[in-house]
Amino acid sequence: METPAPLVHLLQALEVGDLSAARAAAAALQRSDPGTSQLAAEVFHELRQPLLGVKAYAQLLAEENGPMGPLKLLLAQVERMEQIISDFVRLSSDRPAPQQRMVLASAIWAAAKLFTLNPDSARISLEVDAPENIAVQGNARLLEQLTLNLLNNARDAMSGRGRVKVLVTQEGPAPILYVADWGPGIPPDMRERIFEPYVSNSKRGTGLGLAVCKRIAQEHRATIDIAPPNVLPDQPPPATVFRIAFPATAEAAPTARKRLLIVDDETIIRMVFRDLMGKECEVLEASTAEEGLSLLKQTPVDLIVTDKNLPGISGLALAQQARTLCPGARVILMTGYPSLGTTQEALELGVMDYLLKPFDDIRQVRALLRSALSAAPVPPRAVSARRVDVIDDNPTSTRTITEALARMGLEARVIQTTEIVALDAPLAVVVSWDFTPASGRKALELGKALAQGAPFVVMVEHLTMETTLDSLRAGAVGCLPRLLFDPPALSRELSRALKMGPA
Repeated sequence: METPAPLVHLLQALEVGDLSAARAAAAALQRSDPGTSQLAAEVFHELRQPLLGVKAYAQLLAEENGPMGPLKLLLAQVERMEQIISDFVRLSSDRPAPQQRMVLASAIWAAAKLFTLNPDSARISLEVDAPENIAVQGNARLLEQLTLNLLNNARDAMSGRGRVKVLVTQEGPAPILYVADWGPGIPPDMRERIFEPYVSNSKRGTGLGLAVCKRIAQEHRATIDIAPPNVLPDQPPPATVFRIAFPATAEAAPTARKRLLIVDDETIIRMVFRDLMGKECEVLEASTAEEGLSLLKQTPVDLIVTDKNLPGISGLALAQQARTLCPGARVILMTGYPSLGTTQEALELGVMDYLLKPFDDIRQVRALLRSALSAAPVPPRAVSARRVDVIDDNPTSTRTITEALARMGLEARVIQTTEIVALDAPLAVVVSWDFTPASGRKALELGKALAQGAPFVVMVEHLTMETTLDSLRAGAVGCLPRLLFDPPALSRELSRALKMGPA
């Protein structure tokens, strides 16, 4: 199949880092045959891997040699290419992203953090006012991208120092997101076309960012427009205000108050949690694990937050016994002295998260507790399959895992690509942290998605505190060192992680 000319031009422009030529070629590609756009999206997907390598080695060189002008320019060009690819793939995709009820502020703060990581954002004064009691039905990753695109758009419109403000509010029953800037403003002749692809007044931008924002807003049944400057009370008024109005969310039917059990021998810690969550749920307190277990025998709870180091029975032992006394309760472990061994044990016990003391940001702790309390219970799965999906592209470890599963009477289906659609649910999933097409946390996301509620185990080349914690927080049931097991040993470890009895 001959590659279409607009796509050839776009790839050539990307290769040399010519942003203007890339924008023009992408516009021509958008006007061409729809099948071409799909082909471009697939090619762009493949381009992400070499771009990742270029970016990684440029960052390593910058660490070794200090911040040098050419390296900074190279990294900036790579990031622009990544943005072009990400935006075009989003515009070309017809697949709706999954949505759930979520706190809008979480996506806003995630975007703000990414925005500040860009060195060019240092000249921008960013203000964020995002209350944590406003929820929408949405996709966190896409709303983060929408917010980040608006922030980048505001920054790129200003040549020097500037100010940007993000405000989340509620007008009647409808959640509203405002992103305002005190830049040069939008020329009147562009205001009607500003959300069209490749329309831009900035030499720095791709011309796709606002089109992607409109696409994401539409996926959320929201509207995006330019609001009048006086919609915000700031003086002087901003030059440009983007407004995203989400559909009014119906209030959930009244339900019984959730119960949260805090187990800690420090009175001040129990007081903090009581004041943090007391208005939102019923907070029970215990100073020892024994006292906590006594409460669990009398009253079921939805969430247990326990210190690891307690007088008498430990927090881990409490988590283990709580599984029998209160099977539906989720458990979060707290400690000021984390270790790989206890994190591994917490992972095997089904602990959902590991809070490190002292807490960096109490708002993040509250968001975690809210998420844990609002999560729907996982229904029991009736799976008759004996198939385990193995996401791994290393031939040696793939053979070892396949043989280990065979010793357990299970069949391995090896998957070596991220393009996974319409697969029936497996009994379990084994995913490699070092999976080349999507490594690290992306591999965890892939394994969790493929599992469809089934348990999944992570295999990692080098077992560390970070990889184990990330696996725990993703919902894995085990994190095992890859290539350190012969098939019999790995079979025993997988049997233990999947709770299938002796191999």
